[in-house]
Amino acid sequence: MADVVVVGSGPNGLAAAVTLAAAGLEVEVYEAGSTLGGGCRTAETTLPGFRHDECAGAHPMAFASPFFRAFDLAAHGVELLTPQASYAHPLDGGTAGVAWRDLDRTAEALGVDGDAWRSLFEPLVRDWPRVVDTAMSDMRHIPIGPATIRFGLRLVEQGSPLWNIRFRGEIAPALFTGVAEHVITPPRALPAVGAGLLLATLAHAGGWPMPRGGSQAIVDALADDLRRRGGRLHTGHRVNSLDEFRSARAIICDTAPAELVRITGERLPARYRRRLDRYRYGGGACKVDFALSGPVPWQAADCAAAGTLHLVGSRAEAMAAEHAVAAGVHTDRPYTLVIQPGVVDPTRAPAGQHTLYAYAHVPHGSDRDVSELMIDQIERFAPGFRDLILAKHVRTAADMPAYNANYVGGDINAGAMTIAQTVFRPVPRWNPYATGLPGVYLCSSATPPGGGVHGMSGLHAARHALRTEFGIRTDPYQLLTANPAPDPRT
Repeated sequence: MADVVVVGSGPNGLAAAVTLAAAGLEVEVYEAGSTLGGGCRTAETTLPGFRHDECAGAHPMAFASPFFRAFDLAAHGVELLTPQASYAHPLDGGTAGVAWRDLDRTAEALGVDGDAWRSLFEPLVRDWPRVVDTAMSDMRHIPIGPATIRFGLRLVEQGSPLWNIRFRGEIAPALFTGVAEHVITPPRALPAVGAGLLLATLAHAGGWPMPRGGSQAIVDALADDLRRRGGRLHTGHRVNSLDEFRSARAIICDTAPAELVRITGERLPARYRRRLDRYRYGGGACKVDFALSGPVPWQAADCAAAGTLHLVGSRAEAMAAEHAVAAGVHTDRPYTLVIQPGVVDPTRAPAGQHTLYAYAHVPHGSDRDVSELMIDQIERFAPGFRDLILAKHVRTAADMPAYNANYVGGDINAGAMTIAQTVFRPVPRWNPYATGLPGVYLCSSATPPGGGVHGMSGLHAARHALRTEFGIRTDPYQLLTANPAPDPRT
């Protein structure tokens, strides 16, 4: 048996596995699905030749995450393709706010609110690595410095009744609200504002890239690195009990709290288990993959340059839509996030055709197919879209756990983004990765820093396992950079 077993092959599980293998440990990964990747997989879900990202689609953290900065995806053969416009937010009447990679270009297009947008983000963009280090920390050892203070001041402003004070028009506030809604919670809540500030900063710092060929390229790079370090990966193996791995010195679980409880049974300390049983899951997502005969005919021409679009309308409409979801109510105009990979990656579909990624926010556990409402929402800003549809594939929120057991009730963030559950995921304790069960750690998005393809939950958990179980205190980033995987050509 290996020194370390990792349960789950999402980006966090693989990040933990690679980090532990870089320390010279023998690592095995067990994945319930037929393919590796968790929420970072690519498949032909609609028609042959149309490659769809099944969950994560755009990847600002692929260049920004401290783990990926050390791992270096480019050195592992992953080609990140970055649209000129990171995201766009169309409004009725053919107008749109566009977050170009160039902050000045963005500000100039926002007219009356251009200076306000620039003053909001320019200090954060200038010091983006420190902003990311703060946001991607374990929420226990937060680096305090000018960047953290600037971020905190903007967090308080945009998460309070002051959030409209700097804006005078309609487009800029809608543009920010759309990006804050990524976390499926009312967009003035502090966790939503924090995510929005981080993602918008990265939109202007390096953009929101997409891997050529699909998100699976990130997973494949991690898996290949692990294999070259001697690690072993097993697919189609759902772990039902940790008793399978009694001889392993450490077990790292890239699982939701509910799944951790299932596979540990009565072995978990009773108090910790009770707290996990009270862990709250948030709103869900209904995901639709579209195969299209051509590009989307956006009314606002600049939307054609954006990799990601937020379709919900004005700031007021966005607030109403998210409050409805939080109350367990479906809305006729749901927040719909759209990604159009063909803007930069022609390999996703046959020549002249396109894939489109879309998900809508829905109440937790919803079994409703809202794809027609999503089509209506796209048609609202791109008349004629419906005529382009060759095929679609729908996965409701209720279907999500069958695809990935971590997505309880369709919650792709693996836990409600309340203030308490953002800082103290999954339970209030100094070490959020330790489970109270000797040698067993949790590293999913239910631990800090939360959702996203960043690998940081895996790296933080691996750091604790290295120190506690193996007495290895070398910094994980040094392990990754100083001990590259063997080149198979040598």
